[in-house]
Amino acid sequence: MNLDQERQAIRDELDALRTSGARRQELSLHACKRLFFDLGIRPSMATVRDLTQTGSASDIPKDIDHFWERIRNVSRVKVGAGAIPKALEDRAGELLGALFEEAVVQARSTLDDEREEIRTEVTAADQRAREAEIRLEASEDAIKRSELRAEAAWERVRALETELSSRTTQGNAHHEGLQSTVRRLDQDNETLRQRLDAESTTNSALRDRIDALHVELRQSTEHYAQQIKDAVAEAERRVKPMLVELDSLRSMAATYQSGVRDASRKEFDFIQQIAAAKARGDRLDAQLREQSDEVDALTKEVAGLRGQQGIDPAIAILLCSLVDAGRLSADELRAIGTAVDGHIALPPRCPKCEEGEPELSQVDHRFELQCPECDHSSGLGESRLEAVSRFLAPGSIAASTGRFDAVQ
Repeated sequence: MNLDQERQAIRDELDALRTSGARRQELSLHACKRLFFDLGIRPSMATVRDLTQTGSASDIPKDIDHFWERIRNVSRVKVGAGAIPKALEDRAGELLGALFEEAVVQARSTLDDEREEIRTEVTAADQRAREAEIRLEASEDAIKRSELRAEAAWERVRALETELSSRTTQGNAHHEGLQSTVRRLDQDNETLRQRLDAESTTNSALRDRIDALHVELRQSTEHYAQQIKDAVAEAERRVKPMLVELDSLRSMAATYQSGVRDASRKEFDFIQQIAAAKARGDRLDAQLREQSDEVDALTKEVAGLRGQQGIDPAIAILLCSLVDAGRLSADELRAIGTAVDGHIALPPRCPKCEEGEPELSQVDHRFELQCPECDHSSGLGESRLEAVSRFLAPGSIAASTGRFDAVQ
């Protein structure tokens, strides 16, 4: 039981004592006993007042002091003379004196706490009194405003009475027209009453039909209920062998689950083997990619070497210098052909715009060097040497030295 439930139980006991005619002091003592012995809480004015809901700020501290006095009287032990040594009596006296001083200190501390609680309650009461005075002033202001509104309302009532008298005169004038309207409405009402009688007759016939349908529905319900009962009995008859079969299936399912567990264990072992094989495959794949890169580099190097076969690098450099000097004609370039193409490097920049990087293309075994920025082109040539020579020809701009670099 939690603390709130214990407090509620104490309140119920106090209500029972109050009903039986117990006085305030008895209620306070009972609350102090329950708080101190059952809940382990030191009784204070606030806690006792919260439980008993009775007593003033001066009465409850007296009841608490009476409770402590009774506790001291009950716990007091009388010591016979001559049975205890003098030194022990002196030490016992010192101990009792220390206990008394400590009790006095605790009592003063409790008294200070209770005084602080009383001051807090007094402050709260003063605050409530001030708030009540403020509300009283507001109520008086509201009453004054209400009186002013009442006077204005009386003026309005007198104006309305005047207007009512004029409206009464007008009402008398319209009374004759109202009577004629009432007569016309009476005729319409008679017509509607006749139509209502006809509708009532129709409703009676419909009600008889509904009663007949209810009887038929009840009979159908009883028939269907009997069919459902028979179907349930038939289902129960068929379910019994199914239950026997279900038991056998459960035993088979238990066997299957044990097999599934064995298969799961084997599957776990197989997955571990696959993971190890995959890791090994990844390592082999990385080695394969490294070897592939090496093979590609060697293939490019072999292709370059094949392109340079049959031509001495010195001869290739000589031919490139002759082309750079413009000392070879077009017929001589066609005669050289593609023999030194393996030693020819493309120019890094276009000689016309100095921005674009020339691109070499090959169409039908013919070569063309073109700048993507300014569309400067060498035209189709029979060899890579001829295309570079035309691209760097000094027709529009002089070729710079060192445009041809022999590939060693």
